[in-house]
Amino acid sequence: MNLHEYQAKEIFRDYGLPVGDFRVSSKATGIGKGAYELSPGPFVCKCQVHSGARGKAGGVAVVDTPAKAEEFAAKWLGRRLVTLQSGPHGLPVSRILIERACEIQSEIYVSCVIDRSKAALMVIASAFGGMSIEEVAKTHPDRILKERIDLLVGPTVYQGRDLAYRLGLNGAAVGEFVKIFRGIVKMFLEKDLSLVEINPLALTKEGHLQCIDAKINVDPYALYRHPELAELDDPLQEDPRVARAVAAGFSYVPLQGSIGCLVNGAGLAMGTMDIIKSMGGAPANFLDVGGTASKERVKEAFKVILEDPAVKCIMVNIFGGIVRCDMIAEGIKGAVQEINTHVPVVVRLEGNHAAEGQRILNGCGLNIVSARDLRQSAALAVKAAAEA
Repeated sequence: MNLHEYQAKEIFRDYGLPVGDFRVSSKATGIGKGAYELSPGPFVCKCQVHSGARGKAGGVAVVDTPAKAEEFAAKWLGRRLVTLQSGPHGLPVSRILIERACEIQSEIYVSCVIDRSKAALMVIASAFGGMSIEEVAKTHPDRILKERIDLLVGPTVYQGRDLAYRLGLNGAAVGEFVKIFRGIVKMFLEKDLSLVEINPLALTKEGHLQCIDAKINVDPYALYRHPELAELDDPLQEDPRVARAVAAGFSYVPLQGSIGCLVNGAGLAMGTMDIIKSMGGAPANFLDVGGTASKERVKEAFKVILEDPAVKCIMVNIFGGIVRCDMIAEGIKGAVQEINTHVPVVVRLEGNHAAEGQRILNGCGLNIVSARDLRQSAALAVKAAAEA
């Protein structure tokens, strides 16, 4: 679960990280008032959406007066911000953050994340902050610094100082960095986070550090332990199809293809998408309906898939272990009848009561084709999508 910048900064402040004074409002007049309270300017206004690259999309602006700040807010509130990370439909802007601009001497990147390749918690830093860290890692991997955290010992002062010196910091900034270094690790562990990122962490003209931007991702499987974080969720920032899938009890990830996929089991779902690609097609989604899929869940999965206008065909791939294929077949039949869709459906059933399920589908009189095996079903789905 992602948090907005202003929410992350409030948590940063709770952990003693240096965050400038700011105001947040869902009204343009509130931003104008906030600018007066923060005066004198200049000010930085930021659209609050769950996406990076906001500045390049016009969602961040430096303004000189409260009137200009109010004008920026009036322009963006209620609109959608399209960034390089948001997708073509963009994300709704319902809040604006305003803070006083600071004079920056240099920008640093700092994050805390789990390095899965090493099964370890890492603090990652670079003296080349304020830009895409992925691009820095790709073009200049030597500029990425890593510090492994021993979970039994925790982040040490020595590690923080060493990293600060390697980043080129000196004077008071070294001690400030040590506090930030230890604070983000403490926050990461206590709040069950999957990412803490500061980009940039600014070294100001006065020689002090300040968190200019803040990003926090929370492990969704740990939210039951943190009801205070669960309350910060903004469902408007999520794809409504994903929210519906979560509510219905299955996993759904939208993609860019034309063949909707409905599969039971994550591994089988990945294999299904692979074979669609190998046949020249493109999956429209990842969807794992679950190993104990019910008729009702199958119907809901069909509805979610068909909300994507790019879907030209649906491929169903079910291996009946615990789940009965005849029950799945009834769910498919009921979904197609209820939704009244003309999108062709290709179904491969294997395992528990598969023959009975195939008989149900073959005799239903709907635009449903029952395939013999996975390869044939993928070939039929690719052909149907191409002809649609």
